[in-house]
Amino acid sequence: MAGSRAMFIVVFVFAMAFQHSMVHANFRKSMYFNWGANHSSILGNGDDLRLVLDQTSGSGIQSKRAFLFGSIEMLIKLVPGNSAGTVTAYYLSSTGAKHDEIDFEFLGNSTGEPYTMHTNIYTQGQGNREQQFKLWFDPTANYHNYTIHWNPTEIVWYVDSVPIRVFKNYESEGIAYPNKQGMRVYSSLWNADNWATRGGLVKIDWTSAPFVANYRSFRARACKWDGPVSISQCALPIRANWWTSPVYQQLSSRQQGQLKWVRDNYMIYNYCTDFKRFNGQMAPECSKPQF
Repeated sequence: MAGSRAMFIVVFVFAMAFQHSMVHANFRKSMYFNWGANHSSILGNGDDLRLVLDQTSGSGIQSKRAFLFGSIEMLIKLVPGNSAGTVTAYYLSSTGAKHDEIDFEFLGNSTGEPYTMHTNIYTQGQGNREQQFKLWFDPTANYHNYTIHWNPTEIVWYVDSVPIRVFKNYESEGIAYPNKQGMRVYSSLWNADNWATRGGLVKIDWTSAPFVANYRSFRARACKWDGPVSISQCALPIRANWWTSPVYQQLSSRQQGQLKWVRDNYMIYNYCTDFKRFNGQMAPECSKPQF
């Protein structure tokens, strides 16, 4: 009985500690401009953001803190009209040659043509895991929710709560997984007309500048990175670490149906099927179930 009570106290203390590690963020409180601050702005009470690209500069913002596991979400309204050559990026990343990274990138296009949503993941500095999609709505007309859900079991990219991609943890089988480095949240709007639209064939039309991407309601319901100690602490299966709950270890049947619908109808590129690019030497996770 005494042992059970002691265990309860230990779990309670951990839970209280990790409640304080949760971050309910907004732009003004939790992020700062890392470039182009002179012509971009955080608006209102800090819940709204404008990133601007013109001929003088693009702009970017990053979180003050790094995180390890949790849910990072942002409402974004992309650059309208002729956005060819522009890229709006939203991603998590650590630093260094062996960095981890989880990406959303939105590749602009000529007026009337759809955006390309580009996703990627880097583990231990290795990327080349691109998957691309067209969207089933106009991402410039209204704000849409883009979420990266990341836990010790899997990473899921969501668009308006619909899963579009999953990367599962097969570290036990020798496949690297991002679970040992804290990552900051970044977003930027920049000139990528050397590759973004039709492989660089369509350049930015500067007469359409300035290009503006609007953001709202940044939320980081995630575990603060406090150094190597966080590797185990943020993965503890306790109530405060809600992302470790069994419900987040695998997509539900309904979510699997949504994922299939997106991939059947809107996926336009998958590195796992690009045998020519990789000379038939496909990434090992390509042969593993991802949901």
